[in-house]
Amino acid sequence: MDDGVTLVHAWEEPPARWDAAVFLAGPTPRAPGVASWRPDAHAELRARWRGGGRLVVFDPEHREGRYDDYDGQIEWEERCLHLADEVVFWVPRDLEAMPAFTTNVEWGMWHDSGRVVFGAPPEAPRNGYLLHYAEKSAVPTAPGLPETVAAALRRIGAGAPRAGGEREVPLLLWRDAAFQRWYAGQRGAGNELLGARVVFRFGVCWGLHVRVRVAAEGRVKDNEIVIGRPDISAVVLYRPGAVLDETQVVLVREFRSAGADGAVHELPGGSGPGGPREVAVAEVAEETGLALEPGRLREHRSRQVNATLSAHRAHLFSAEVTAGELERIRGSGPHGVAEAGERTHVVVAPFGRIRREGLVDAANLGMIAEALLEAR
Repeated sequence: MDDGVTLVHAWEEPPARWDAAVFLAGPTPRAPGVASWRPDAHAELRARWRGGGRLVVFDPEHREGRYDDYDGQIEWEERCLHLADEVVFWVPRDLEAMPAFTTNVEWGMWHDSGRVVFGAPPEAPRNGYLLHYAEKSAVPTAPGLPETVAAALRRIGAGAPRAGGEREVPLLLWRDAAFQRWYAGQRGAGNELLGARVVFRFGVCWGLHVRVRVAAEGRVKDNEIVIGRPDISAVVLYRPGAVLDETQVVLVREFRSAGADGAVHELPGGSGPGGPREVAVAEVAEETGLALEPGRLREHRSRQVNATLSAHRAHLFSAEVTAGELERIRGSGPHGVAEAGERTHVVVAPFGRIRREGLVDAANLGMIAEALLEAR
């Protein structure tokens, strides 16, 4: 009877599709008579898998116990580690029979990937360093193999069906709204995702190296990097002048390490819970101290901020402010969410100065120009 679990051993080709995939990382016995822990892991996975689809289990032990192609083994393991939605580290370290030296290296490479769980018997020696970084990286830990497997399956849940190049997008990115918007656009254009590799993941931001078949051009593009993050709301607060260049615009100045002088001037804005208009109101209040009624915001078109690199969009709003409001917030601050490391100062500048002095980047300049031109 098919229990929905497929075992893939060392050097075997992964199947063409699945709903979830795990890699069984940890020490492998090399001495005769030393039993492997992985058959017990297979049994736990079979007993606990309730996803309803196909769970693939990558087992770095050869079905016939062969270990005569070291380079091939490394290449297979690296490929399947990147394919896995969760890497299950079970480290029953035995300094004589299973010293787990290679496991230490793998743990160092994957402990902060966001897709590992760690387990070890309490009596297993020399695991303190690994457990320290598990705690530091918020990795689920357990003292037993059943609990370790259960922790991995809890994070997987029902999984998600993926085939071909989609298999190379782990669940933690596959479930990300920014990724799904990007991928929907690719599929809408008739493009095919042939492969992917996670470049980085930091908080709500991620980077993906993708290989795509471009339908309209009949070719494969394999050097694309996509950066994703939640969409933002940006707000142009302005006080009309006699001419466009005399229109006063509210900016916020804050530290950004990529800024030419360690700081940037930009529109009040950011991301957070709620719809784009709710986010816009909240960001204005947080970054300028100005409380706006949602109805005062005029909505403009949303656009990608840097379409050659980043998949996220900016939802643009504007609001005309009174002379009293402008004076009240001019030069005010610091504002921002201190616990998030945010500190902003309000700067009011005429559009002509913003344009001539390069006070903002190209994306902010475009948003300001669009909002002001539509308001005239």
